[in-house]
Amino acid sequence: MKSIADTVVTRGGVSGPKVHATADPITTEIVRHSLNSAANQMKQALIRTAFSPVIYEVLDFAVAIYDRQLRLLAQAPSLPFFMGTMSFCVEAAIAAVGGEGALDPGDIILFNEPYGTGSHPQDAAIVMPVFLEEQGDETLVGYTTIKAHWLDIGAKDPYATDTVDVFQEGTIFPGVKLYRRGERAEEMYRTVLANSRMPREVEGDIKAEITGVRTGAAALLRTIRRFGLETFETSVEQMFNHGESTVRKYFERLPDGRYVGSGEMDSNGVEDDPVPFEVAVEIDGSTARIDYTQAPSQQRGPINCPLPSTVSASRVAITMLAGGGEAPNEGHMRPIEIITRPGTLFHPVSPAPCFLCGWPAIQAIEVIYGAIAKAMPRTVPACSGGDICGVNFYGARPSGQPWTAGSPHPVGQGGHHLGDGGTMMHISEAATRFPPTEVWESRYPVLMEKVELAPDSCGAGTHRGGLGIDFFFHALEDMQATTTVERTRNAPWGLEGGGEARPNSALLRLPDGSTRPIRKETRLNIPRGATLEYYTGGGGGYGDPNERDPERVHADIREGYLSEAHARKHYPQAFAGGKTP
Repeated sequence: MKSIADTVVTRGGVSGPKVHATADPITTEIVRHSLNSAANQMKQALIRTAFSPVIYEVLDFAVAIYDRQLRLLAQAPSLPFFMGTMSFCVEAAIAAVGGEGALDPGDIILFNEPYGTGSHPQDAAIVMPVFLEEQGDETLVGYTTIKAHWLDIGAKDPYATDTVDVFQEGTIFPGVKLYRRGERAEEMYRTVLANSRMPREVEGDIKAEITGVRTGAAALLRTIRRFGLETFETSVEQMFNHGESTVRKYFERLPDGRYVGSGEMDSNGVEDDPVPFEVAVEIDGSTARIDYTQAPSQQRGPINCPLPSTVSASRVAITMLAGGGEAPNEGHMRPIEIITRPGTLFHPVSPAPCFLCGWPAIQAIEVIYGAIAKAMPRTVPACSGGDICGVNFYGARPSGQPWTAGSPHPVGQGGHHLGDGGTMMHISEAATRFPPTEVWESRYPVLMEKVELAPDSCGAGTHRGGLGIDFFFHALEDMQATTTVERTRNAPWGLEGGGEARPNSALLRLPDGSTRPIRKETRLNIPRGATLEYYTGGGGGYGDPNERDPERVHADIREGYLSEAHARKHYPQAFAGGKTP
């Protein structure tokens, strides 16, 4: 057991200067919605101008607005897992260029160093300081920022599961000005594009990000000018206080104590041994402390989860439960503390590889819910499929033009005390999407043979889990793929007597009919005529299956969610007295 000197405590949301003026509640609401609108304007500007489907279809990005103290003012629904990392991105980017004093109006900073962004280098952050100009004075009032996935940034492979240090994972830009006072820094811009296999697409997406942060900056300034800076700041403090109160009320319902959850990664990507870990949740009044100090040492493979990602996973887990359905702001984060130990899975230090940092973060969210279930199971769902089952295809067209495409995929969500689980993206990527079949088949040499809900893949219970989905990708040309299928060795658990669900799995079916199982693989050869088959996991059940309403069982059979044989096995009460669907 390490001493407290060997740990890092990351507090919740940042507290700003004390504001003694009373905020008008109506004005506060208008300011709050104006900020959320500004973030959504950023999002729409990015989507409408991006080159890559991973941005405009999948929504593999986050947009956010921060005040001068780096406190979250607003974000737009996109990729929740990125959101908790964005303050780290902004802080590190500012420090890298020399601090606040080195910023000028019109500056735009590029930052993608993984230990500062909490992501692999492909998830590049663009940061723009926002200055309010009044009577000849320029006052820094905040920042707009976007982190979006670039198709390629010079890693050993366009996507990888087997890196052994951070230098194999892509070109790193540790905080450089891409624009200075509104003028593009041409040497740096050309350097960025020179380090990509897909420069045309990356250039288009960079320009879209620039458009997005400028759109957000203009919208933020309109809001401030409408109300005046003093009224704006007073309303923001009230907005934060309300968010904090909402989350604290949730934790006040839970009994104080320390609750420990356990999880396991299938492998670290380089070695095939499972990687078990635990996360503890300490409830102390209205404060939640998420403790990762018992995590194993940082791994040789790329599943290491940098501190910003660990903080983000914790914040996503808690605010999804306790945020009251509101768009989160800095206040929602204040009741959350995260404790980590440097040199471990959830706080690696350079040059540990971390390309797959999101995968342990996803598992950590499930483990946090498992820990909270020990305090009050009615407050959390059963385990979901626990993965995004990602795939990244790449190759060259007959013309020689390189291409790459990828996406996450939905899984079944766990049942809960209010009802059945759904089928959707993991909550860490709740607002993202997988591309429509029309996009896959019109842009890439892929035929979607199957996209369908998988009967019987859900955990049984009074409230069953959500179904997994079967995705079959048929190759029309020779290509390669990187697959990131996790949680294949452990079935999603149920709660309060609910049953386990189908775990994730994948296999490659070759043209000769032979097959082999797939988990994490880099540069997997897929010849023309082969099919990559994905079977995403279902959600665990909640409550005793014997207490499920027979009519709901029969409805599931009619809808094709359950086979009659599966229903008879798990819900015999639905067939008592000779009842049939």
